[in-house]
Amino acid sequence: MTTTTETTPVGRPGATDESPVRAAPRSAARRRRLYQWLFVAPAVLYLLAFFGFPLVRNILMSFQEFTPTTYFTGEAPFNGLDNWRAVFSNELFGDALWQTVLFTIGSLVGQFTIGLALAVFFTRRFPLSGVVRAVLLLPWLVPMVVSAVVWRRIMDEDHGVLNSFLKTLGLTGDGVPWLSSPSVALLSAVLVNIWIGIPFNMVILYGGLQEIPREVYEAAALDGAGPWRTFRSITLPMLRPVVTVVLVLGFMSTIKVLDLILALTGGGPADSTQTLGTMTYQLSFMQLDFGQGAVVGNVLILVSAVFAVLYLRVNRAQAGQGK
Repeated sequence: MTTTTETTPVGRPGATDESPVRAAPRSAARRRRLYQWLFVAPAVLYLLAFFGFPLVRNILMSFQEFTPTTYFTGEAPFNGLDNWRAVFSNELFGDALWQTVLFTIGSLVGQFTIGLALAVFFTRRFPLSGVVRAVLLLPWLVPMVVSAVVWRRIMDEDHGVLNSFLKTLGLTGDGVPWLSSPSVALLSAVLVNIWIGIPFNMVILYGGLQEIPREVYEAAALDGAGPWRTFRSITLPMLRPVVTVVLVLGFMSTIKVLDLILALTGGGPADSTQTLGTMTYQLSFMQLDFGQGAVVGNVLILVSAVFAVLYLRVNRAQAGQGK
């Protein structure tokens, strides 16, 4: 009797003895991916609950007839684009949009320019520099409503400290109607917001300046570069990532300013300081038309998102060209 023994070829492609070896790394990779998602899950759930849901709800509300009775009946029928047409046909919307642009650009330019100048100034050590920096932080630490109330007293046309000071210097005779003139009120709001935002710009930009190596400035001085050439060719390019953060965050916080204007001028006089933020407040909580208020809120969100995306893309393109 002949006995035959079956043997399994060794080294043949697709042999079964290699599958466990291949399966082990795949299983480990799946576990790592699962652990990564588990660590990220709390943050994702937080964003969905506190940012995603309100955003979606606000978008839906802009297409609904949402009134105070809705909170009792639970009924908010869809009315299509009626809310959007009503808002865009409102004359106040165009004025508020333009005044929002002026308020935002004026505030950003003033805050950034003065904040950068102070940051560069404080890079030079001098006695009590830390104390002076701490004092300059006070406008940032004080609540915005408190700052607005204080400045409302300072800018009072008849009894304000600012007009008294200008009269003492002989710069004005009757006093400037800072908050009561439609042609000056928006400028006054911009000046107050600049005063509030300077410390934030100064602190962030000062931190960025500290990260620039001193050796670079020493090499520029040896090459004969003057202060302006050094600032333009070294400081600004190396400070670009910090500038991006400052401008984007400053834009996000400025375009939606509400409490400052409400406490300072209330949107007046003659709607000269109405912005998209105050218009949202008026429509939602004064006129109780939550649908139209949601429309203006969505416009604010859209403008902020477009600005952030465009600015970051431009900055990324400039950084790529620099390389």
